Amino acid sequence: MEDLSEVYKSYANEVKRFLICLTYNVDLAEELTQETFYQAVKSIHRYNGECKMSVWLCQIAKHTYYNYLKKESRYQATSIENMMQMGEDIMSTVDLPDVELARRDNLISLHKEIHLLHEPYREIFLLRASINLSFKEIGEIFYKSENWARVTYYRAKLKLAERVQGDDYEL
Repeated sequence: MEDLSEVYKSYANEVKRFLICLTYNVDLAEELTQETFYQAVKSIHRYNGECKMSVWLCQIAKHTYYNYLKKESRYQATSIENMMQMGEDIMSTVDLPDVELARRDNLISLHKEIHLLHEPYREIFLLRASINLSFKEIGEIFYKSENWARVTYYRAKLKLAERVQGDDYEL
Protein backbone atom coordinates (compact mmCIF):
# COMPACT_ATOMS: atom_id res chain seq x y z
CA MET A 1 0.00 0.00 0.00
CA GLU A 2 1.27 3.42 -0.94
CA ASP A 3 2.11 5.90 1.79
CA LEU A 4 -1.11 7.74 2.71
CA SER A 5 0.38 11.20 2.19
CA GLU A 6 1.47 10.15 -1.31
CA VAL A 7 -2.05 8.86 -2.02
CA TYR A 8 -3.45 12.20 -0.90
CA LYS A 9 -0.97 14.18 -3.03
CA SER A 10 -1.70 11.98 -6.04
CA TYR A 11 -5.50 11.94 -5.90
CA ALA A 12 -6.77 14.91 -3.86
CA ASN A 13 -7.17 17.22 -6.86
CA GLU A 14 -9.00 14.59 -8.89
CA VAL A 15 -11.39 13.85 -6.01
CA LYS A 16 -11.94 17.58 -5.47
CA ARG A 17 -12.73 18.14 -9.18
CA PHE A 18 -15.18 15.23 -9.06
CA LEU A 19 -16.88 16.75 -6.01
CA ILE A 20 -17.00 20.22 -7.59
CA CYS A 21 -18.85 18.64 -10.51
CA LEU A 22 -21.35 17.13 -8.09
CA THR A 23 -21.78 20.08 -5.74
CA TYR A 24 -20.99 23.18 -7.84
CA ASN A 25 -19.52 24.55 -4.64
CA VAL A 26 -15.74 24.80 -4.25
CA ASP A 27 -15.80 25.23 -0.46
CA LEU A 28 -18.11 22.26 0.02
CA ALA A 29 -16.00 20.20 -2.39
CA GLU A 30 -12.88 20.97 -0.35
CA GLU A 31 -14.63 19.98 2.86
CA LEU A 32 -15.97 16.77 1.32
CA THR A 33 -12.54 15.96 -0.11
CA GLN A 34 -11.12 16.04 3.40
CA GLU A 35 -13.98 13.86 4.64
CA THR A 36 -13.42 11.47 1.72
CA PHE A 37 -9.79 10.92 2.66
CA TYR A 38 -10.72 10.55 6.32
CA GLN A 39 -13.22 7.83 5.36
CA ALA A 40 -10.61 6.25 3.06
CA VAL A 41 -8.09 6.03 5.91
CA LYS A 42 -10.74 4.46 8.14
CA SER A 43 -11.60 1.85 5.52
CA ILE A 44 -8.23 1.33 3.82
CA HIS A 45 -8.34 -2.32 4.90
CA ARG A 46 -11.26 -2.82 2.48
CA TYR A 47 -9.33 -1.59 -0.56
CA ASN A 48 -8.42 -4.76 -2.42
CA GLY A 49 -6.76 -3.32 -5.51
CA GLU A 50 -9.39 -4.66 -7.95
CA CYS A 51 -10.06 -1.12 -9.21
CA LYS A 52 -7.88 1.94 -9.52
CA MET A 53 -7.28 3.92 -6.36
CA SER A 54 -8.91 6.97 -8.01
CA VAL A 55 -12.08 4.97 -8.72
CA TRP A 56 -12.21 3.71 -5.13
CA LEU A 57 -11.75 7.26 -3.81
CA CYS A 58 -14.45 8.64 -6.12
CA GLN A 59 -16.82 5.96 -4.82
CA ILE A 60 -16.12 7.12 -1.29
CA ALA A 61 -16.51 10.77 -2.38
CA LYS A 62 -19.88 10.02 -3.98
CA HIS A 63 -21.14 8.33 -0.81
CA THR A 64 -19.74 11.13 1.33
CA TYR A 65 -21.65 13.67 -0.77
CA TYR A 66 -24.87 11.65 -0.60
CA ASN A 67 -24.51 11.40 3.19
CA TYR A 68 -24.01 15.15 3.32
CA LEU A 69 -27.19 15.68 1.28
CA LYS A 70 -29.16 13.40 3.58
CA LYS A 71 -27.97 15.32 6.62
CA GLU A 72 -28.60 18.73 5.10
CA SER A 73 -31.81 17.82 3.23
CA ARG A 74 -30.82 20.05 0.31
CA TYR A 75 -30.89 17.93 -2.83
CA GLN A 76 -31.19 20.08 -5.96
CA ALA A 77 -31.95 23.75 -5.36
CA THR A 78 -28.78 24.50 -3.41
CA SER A 79 -26.43 23.12 -6.04
CA ILE A 80 -28.08 25.11 -8.81
CA GLU A 81 -27.93 28.30 -6.75
CA ASN A 82 -24.26 27.71 -5.94
CA MET A 83 -23.43 27.07 -9.60
CA MET A 84 -25.25 30.23 -10.67
CA GLN A 85 -23.40 32.22 -8.00
CA MET A 86 -20.06 30.81 -9.19
CA GLY A 87 -20.91 31.86 -12.74
CA GLU A 88 -21.81 35.36 -11.59
CA ASP A 89 -18.60 35.59 -9.54
CA ILE A 90 -16.47 34.56 -12.51
CA MET A 91 -18.15 37.04 -14.83
CA SER A 92 -17.92 39.91 -12.37
CA THR A 93 -14.18 39.49 -11.81
CA VAL A 94 -13.06 39.12 -15.43
CA ASP A 95 -13.51 41.64 -18.24
CA LEU A 96 -14.52 39.43 -21.17
CA PRO A 97 -15.45 40.37 -24.73
CA ASP A 98 -19.07 39.88 -25.84
CA VAL A 99 -18.33 36.62 -27.64
CA GLU A 100 -16.75 35.14 -24.54
CA LEU A 101 -19.69 36.33 -22.42
CA ALA A 102 -22.12 34.59 -24.79
CA ARG A 103 -20.05 31.41 -24.61
CA ARG A 104 -20.02 31.55 -20.81
CA ASP A 105 -23.78 32.13 -20.76
CA ASN A 106 -24.21 29.05 -22.93
CA LEU A 107 -21.95 27.03 -20.65
CA ILE A 108 -23.87 28.13 -17.58
CA SER A 109 -27.16 27.22 -19.26
CA LEU A 110 -25.73 23.85 -20.22
CA HIS A 111 -24.53 23.20 -16.68
CA LYS A 112 -27.99 24.05 -15.37
CA GLU A 113 -29.49 21.50 -17.74
CA ILE A 114 -26.90 18.89 -16.75
CA HIS A 115 -27.76 19.42 -13.11
CA LEU A 116 -31.46 18.90 -13.83
CA LEU A 117 -30.81 15.43 -15.23
CA HIS A 118 -31.95 12.63 -12.96
CA GLU A 119 -29.46 10.26 -11.40
CA PRO A 120 -27.54 8.30 -12.53
CA TYR A 121 -27.50 10.24 -15.82
CA ARG A 122 -26.17 13.46 -14.30
CA GLU A 123 -23.35 11.82 -12.39
CA ILE A 124 -22.31 9.58 -15.27
CA PHE A 125 -22.30 12.50 -17.69
CA LEU A 126 -20.15 14.54 -15.31
CA LEU A 127 -17.75 11.67 -14.61
CA ARG A 128 -17.19 11.15 -18.32
CA ALA A 129 -17.26 14.76 -19.55
CA SER A 130 -15.55 16.54 -16.67
CA ILE A 131 -12.87 14.22 -15.37
CA ASN A 132 -12.61 11.90 -18.37
CA LEU A 133 -13.13 8.63 -16.53
CA SER A 134 -13.33 5.60 -18.78
CA PHE A 135 -16.59 3.70 -19.10
CA LYS A 136 -14.94 0.83 -17.24
CA GLU A 137 -14.07 3.11 -14.32
CA ILE A 138 -17.57 4.60 -14.29
CA GLY A 139 -19.05 1.10 -14.27
CA GLU A 140 -16.83 0.19 -11.32
CA ILE A 141 -18.00 3.24 -9.36
CA PHE A 142 -21.61 2.12 -9.78
CA TYR A 143 -20.82 -1.60 -9.40
CA LYS A 144 -22.10 -2.13 -12.95
CA SER A 145 -20.60 -3.17 -16.25
CA GLU A 146 -18.63 -1.05 -18.70
CA ASN A 147 -21.45 -1.53 -21.21
CA TRP A 148 -24.02 -0.25 -18.69
CA ALA A 149 -21.92 2.90 -18.21
CA ARG A 150 -21.59 3.38 -21.97
CA VAL A 151 -25.35 3.00 -22.58
CA THR A 152 -26.28 5.21 -19.63
CA TYR A 153 -23.89 7.93 -20.80
CA TYR A 154 -25.39 7.78 -24.29
CA ARG A 155 -28.89 8.09 -22.81
CA ALA A 156 -27.75 11.00 -20.66
CA LYS A 157 -26.47 12.78 -23.78
CA LEU A 158 -29.81 12.18 -25.51
CA LYS A 159 -31.78 13.50 -22.55
CA LEU A 160 -29.49 16.52 -22.34
CA ALA A 161 -29.83 17.22 -26.06
CA GLU A 162 -33.62 17.14 -25.68
CA ARG A 163 -33.43 19.65 -22.83
CA VAL A 164 -31.08 22.10 -24.51
CA GLN A 165 -32.96 24.46 -26.80
CA GLY A 166 -31.67 24.91 -30.32
CA ASP A 167 -29.16 22.05 -30.03
CA ASP A 168 -26.33 24.60 -30.22
CA TYR A 169 -24.14 22.50 -27.96
CA GLU A 170 -21.82 19.82 -29.17
CA LEU A 171 -22.25 16.89 -26.79
